[in-house]
Amino acid sequence: MTVSLSIPARLCALTIFVIAGISLRTQFDVSEAVLGFPSVATTLWLMSGYFTILTNFAVALMMAGAATRFPPGARLAGALTLAIVMVGVVYHLILAQLWAPVGMAWWADQGLHTAVPVLTFLWWLAFAPKSVGVTDLPYWLIWPTGYAGYAVIRGTATGFWAYPFVDVGSLGWPAVALNVVVLVAGFAGLGLGLITIARRLA
Repeated sequence: MTVSLSIPARLCALTIFVIAGISLRTQFDVSEAVLGFPSVATTLWLMSGYFTILTNFAVALMMAGAATRFPPGARLAGALTLAIVMVGVVYHLILAQLWAPVGMAWWADQGLHTAVPVLTFLWWLAFAPKSVGVTDLPYWLIWPTGYAGYAVIRGTATGFWAYPFVDVGSLGWPAVALNVVVLVAGFAGLGLGLITIARRLA
């Protein structure tokens, strides 16, 4: 159910939108430099392979709507909160050890993987509608499951693997399938946690 948001809720949403937008633009500039300044389309195509980028972009759109009197419903707010929180969890538990960004890359990294996930979760706690239940969980899992399929298809076709745990070329299909199952199960577990929190706060 869509509800009207208070001025503090809208201002906080605007803040998250700005942070997400700056982080995405900074990541674009960093990616462009790494690629040797190709066309804008080439840089965007590279970035569109990452769950982190796509989810941050979706969160930015949601927050833009919330800030301009078009707030998300409970199901959408929960789905994107779950997705962006998992971006932070997976990055800090698994991926952060694989590289050490510096300079602008570090700022983009922290914005996309730390600031936006934390602030979105806090916004959801404080302002988002909480009328969600277990029946919403399958809908929340559509995005991560769909992305996994997209990443594997794209990787098979182009040889570009956004994340090492979906790299069929290196790990093989059985290992990647197991990794996807584990990740989706992680999404489901965290989603149940959000639903429990929502019920207590509703």
